[in-house]
Amino acid sequence: MQSQAVAEAPTVVALSDATFEAEVLAAATPVLVDVWASWCGPCRLMAPLMDWAAGEYAGRLVVTKLEADPNPLSRDACQIQGLPTLLVFKGGAEIARHEGAMAKPQLQAFLDAHL
Repeated sequence: MQSQAVAEAPTVVALSDATFEAEVLAAATPVLVDVWASWCGPCRLMAPLMDWAAGEYAGRLVVTKLEADPNPLSRDACQIQGLPTLLVFKGGAEIARHEGAMAKPQLQAFLDAHL
């Protein structure tokens, strides 16, 4: 059987204040956190790139999204100043941050530099 070849495509994990510690800080794999808001135009531009990154970096990186407004504890703990903000966590610590939208080549360079 070829059930392994039909594996589900990696998905972007939705975070909340309740799941942030377990999904990000306690993760064994590096985690990309996309902090976004529904009213943020540049955030909407980044959404397809998060799906791309989840597939491209499957097994090496967990891609997550944190909606800023309903999750003030995590947003404030990460000291988010602008949206979108991309954070890379490794071993429970933030190792990289980028504020603002970026194109796919810049996202790829950003992730490759920190994995």
